[in-house]
Amino acid sequence: MNVNNMKLTEFLTPENIRQGVLVSSKKRVLELAGKIIAEAANKSTACADDEGLCPIECFGNLFKREKLGSTGINGIALPHAKFPDSIALAVDKPIAAFIQLEKPIDYEAHDNKEVDLVYAIMIPSSCCEQYKNGLQEIAQRLNDKTLTKQLRSANNAEEIWQLLVYADNQILEQE
Repeated sequence: MNVNNMKLTEFLTPENIRQGVLVSSKKRVLELAGKIIAEAANKSTACADDEGLCPIECFGNLFKREKLGSTGINGIALPHAKFPDSIALAVDKPIAAFIQLEKPIDYEAHDNKEVDLVYAIMIPSSCCEQYKNGLQEIAQRLNDKTLTKQLRSANNAEEIWQLLVYADNQILEQE
């Protein structure tokens, strides 16, 4: 995989998308993201024989990273963190979750805009450097006004998935 051409769907699956979610705070959306990512990691064959990954650990790492500085900008948040050490060796690639909020929340963003789209990703500590540029590219891609308008008005998770796939295909055609 070329991280300079990282697709929005590279580490996201339709099962990891939530639409129309009602949460009261940044903390609650990070808890949900941690839960989605932990469940996805636990379904992978590498984690099947293990006790699995605790959603609270995922939330904790996402929350700690957000305390360093908010990843929210233009109404979109890109929380990211390393997988907890307890499972770092069992997970060999990043796992993402996408959450469309029913109502925007205060995300403590530097631009003071409320957030209603969240693309959360957790990365194995063994390959953090490898994906640093990919995170920047995802942030740039999610800054596309047409795409974000469509994502905000999507009526279900499948529609969100199709919009992300279409956006990925548009980038591939431009190359």
